[in-house]
Amino acid sequence: MAEECVPKDLDPKEMGEEELWELINDNRHRISLGVRPCILIPYLRQARVLNEMDEDEILSCHNLTNRCMRTSHMLDLLRTQGKNGGMALLESLMIHYPALYTQVTGRKPSTEPSRFSGLIKYSELTEYLVRAVTGMQKELQEARNEASKLRAHGASLEADISQMMEQEMKSRTLRTDNERIQRHLCSLQREVTKLKDEKCDLYIRYTAAIEEKSAVNGRLHELNLQVYQLQTELQNAQAENEFQRQRSLKSVCPESPQLQDEVRSLRCQLVKAEKLDPARQDILAQDLAEAIDSQVELAEQLRSYREENEQLLRDKKKLLDQNESLSLQVQQLTLDCKMHQEKNTVIQSQMKALQAERDQAYQSRDEAQAMIARVLAEKDTLRCQLVELQEKVFSLQTKRSSTELHQSSEETEGGWDSPSSSSDECPVSCRRRLCRMDAINPSMVSCNSECEDGAMCSVRSRNAEPPSPESLRRRKEILYAESSSEAAETDSLLDDFVLLPSVVNEGMQTFRLSSRRRSSSRSLSRSSVPPFLMRSRPKAIRVSGRVLSISFQGEALLSQLAVVGGNKTGVFVHQVTEGSAAHTVGISPGAQIVEVKYEKNQKALRMVLEDSTLEEAMWALGQVAGICHLSLRPRQDDYEALLQQLQSSETSSGDSFYVRVNMSLAAGPGGTLAVSCNDILHVTNTRPAGIDDSWCASHVHPCQLLDLQSGTVPNYYRAQRLLIRAIEDMSFQAKKSEKGERVMTQNTQKTVRIVSTGRQGRNPLWVSVEEEKSASAESDATSAPRSCVTLMPYTLVTPRYPPVCRPVLLLPSVLGRILDKKLASWQGFQLCEPEVLSSSEHAAQLQRSEILEEVEQGGSRCYTLQSVEKVMKKGIHCVLPLGLDCVRRLQRSEIFPIIIFIGQSARSARKLRSKLHRHSQTEEQLLACSRSEEPLLDKLPCLYHSVDPESWCDQTSLLTSLRTIIWEEQKKIVWVEPDL
Repeated sequence: MAEECVPKDLDPKEMGEEELWELINDNRHRISLGVRPCILIPYLRQARVLNEMDEDEILSCHNLTNRCMRTSHMLDLLRTQGKNGGMALLESLMIHYPALYTQVTGRKPSTEPSRFSGLIKYSELTEYLVRAVTGMQKELQEARNEASKLRAHGASLEADISQMMEQEMKSRTLRTDNERIQRHLCSLQREVTKLKDEKCDLYIRYTAAIEEKSAVNGRLHELNLQVYQLQTELQNAQAENEFQRQRSLKSVCPESPQLQDEVRSLRCQLVKAEKLDPARQDILAQDLAEAIDSQVELAEQLRSYREENEQLLRDKKKLLDQNESLSLQVQQLTLDCKMHQEKNTVIQSQMKALQAERDQAYQSRDEAQAMIARVLAEKDTLRCQLVELQEKVFSLQTKRSSTELHQSSEETEGGWDSPSSSSDECPVSCRRRLCRMDAINPSMVSCNSECEDGAMCSVRSRNAEPPSPESLRRRKEILYAESSSEAAETDSLLDDFVLLPSVVNEGMQTFRLSSRRRSSSRSLSRSSVPPFLMRSRPKAIRVSGRVLSISFQGEALLSQLAVVGGNKTGVFVHQVTEGSAAHTVGISPGAQIVEVKYEKNQKALRMVLEDSTLEEAMWALGQVAGICHLSLRPRQDDYEALLQQLQSSETSSGDSFYVRVNMSLAAGPGGTLAVSCNDILHVTNTRPAGIDDSWCASHVHPCQLLDLQSGTVPNYYRAQRLLIRAIEDMSFQAKKSEKGERVMTQNTQKTVRIVSTGRQGRNPLWVSVEEEKSASAESDATSAPRSCVTLMPYTLVTPRYPPVCRPVLLLPSVLGRILDKKLASWQGFQLCEPEVLSSSEHAAQLQRSEILEEVEQGGSRCYTLQSVEKVMKKGIHCVLPLGLDCVRRLQRSEIFPIIIFIGQSARSARKLRSKLHRHSQTEEQLLACSRSEEPLLDKLPCLYHSVDPESWCDQTSLLTSLRTIIWEEQKKIVWVEPDL
């Protein structure tokens, strides 16, 4: 465009003003886009076409919102300068934007002096060009350095990428090896299962063979007995036959041949009978069949005996379960007894504290009465002085009147009689004023009883009758009688006041002076004040109940006093520097610091240190600058008990509280503890000697309040920095690859726990810092406590001891609803049943937050707190078929469920495929539910148990492991966080 507007052989210096600006306006858009006014303005200022006001207007005007608008406004200002403005613009483009200059004019840029218009002197032009060239060289060098750094960074990134690729290849190989080993392990498990089955079959066969053998041996024994009986009978028959034969031989008769024939026939028959015939074999076969039948009957009896044995074993198991439940009930009763005992001790301690507060209130009342008595005594003293002055005036008036009477008597030559003059004088001299002096200092009565006259007794009159000699003597005797008891009360009141040494000495000196004057003149002193007890009030002191408020100059307060103690015992003054402001106002060791107030940046701040740790208290006292107000409570016995514990090494400080760790920390040098996320620690010292930014802590036994391994951990703010650094490192590593992001996400859930304090507005582990409220609305608006950093490495927890059988909640909820019925079928477990509520009951329980979950949206069947408590009263576990929303509602009613999260993976979901399909669920739904509910577990105010997906192989092993987990969790202490 420039080449079309201006010929190449035409110099801009030879062009007219209109032509020159027409050329510039033709390229106005290009100049506005490619030029930065801040670069051209120095040359234009040196060429005197722009002044300082123009520069401010171009660079600082709020209406010019972008660079193009500022450049366009600069061109408008240069247009008012005519041709000089255009030439200066083109020369600045030639120096700083040579390419743009060529596009506008069609000429090549050059730094020769002849190419410039002469608006700037040659020396100034040379100096400007040198500065411009130097600046461009510096920019070029910086650009080269930046490019080299970028190349080096790129090379390092490439090296990191190569390392990550190598690690990825290694992880792939390890993953393949792991899968292969797992497959081999599964095959070995199957083979082992087969071998177990074969072994069981062999055991059964062996048992049957042994039973058959025993039956055959029994039958054989019976047959042997029968044979023995037959042999016995045969022997008897043979003996009888022999006897008959011999008898027949002895007797001689004619029939002997016949008898011998009969004997022979009988012997033959006997021989035949002894031989086995077929009938006898049949009998034996029949006996064998009967033996086999009896064997079968015995086998059936043995089977019935085995069934009875199994029934007895089941009964034994039931009795063992009942024994366990009874033992749990005994433990619960023991815990209840201990809790009642602790409550009784707490009530007794509270009663003692109330009695001590009552005594302190009585003492405060006596102090107030004593203070009122002293104020009245001061008032009486002033009245005494006033009466004395009046008496002096009266005496002077009497002298003057007597002088006047004497002069008048001499002038009239006849004097007045003495009785009449005395009668005129008596009303004046005997004139007295009645003053009520109920609260005169008893010490003055005891000290000056001998030097008091009738006028003094009339001053101390407690009755409303005119003074007379009898009344004066009577009142004097009454005052003497009461002086001893009042002096004892005065001695007891001395302990309730703080006496300044200088003031007391001055008072004693004035008292001695006054006593001397009274002894000499037998009248009250008119120049000194009576020595009443004085409070040390150079700085304001206010006594309110058991707390003493002292104001003094608190600059470098920690150099004036040292403190010991902590949140368990209280923060006590341990040492006070002599000669400091704290020592001057009377602060002594043994006083507990309850509160500190001071001003900072014209704002009144108040810090409550009654329950603060030693670290918080030292930080708060270190912030004091200027006048401060300390609230102290005398607790000398507790302070001495703390010192004895520190000297005997029973404790290292007065701190004692429990925290839940929200990050993982590795063990380090110097006894640093190795802790994992969700561990419970007992912090015993927040300011250990010789160790900065650390706490002394111990691991806690899961079932008892016992300290285990001790060591040091980072304090709150150092741990907070470590937590932020760990999150930054994990987020940086998570951006490298998508696969790496999944891995780091899993590790993040195991190593850190994000806790927010947004609802609370302040750090619950830090001291309470509040601004004093004022009458103006602005101070009210700024008096709200400031919010602290959101991330919390530690969270305060308190131990709870719930009833014996806690409810059970299984997560994720999709899998929990499948396992709830199986779990409820066991002995000692019962499924929570929904209740049917009317509309009024539903509204009332919803208002009281007693409805845990509705079965159907807007329906009448709901799970309520009463249904859970009904099951717990039976002494069994209540299985909750609910979601995570019920946990906080249960904890508000002091019900702490056992939360078990069963981790899921694609492989574990496949193990439950048939169960999921039976309940109209899919594996994807189970995995999605697990991913959505797992992050919500860290937001619960209590601990939970997580089951690894690789720790179980089927539903039976999962249920068995769940029962073991419930038994272990039941014995543990429940740690509860405050509702953040």
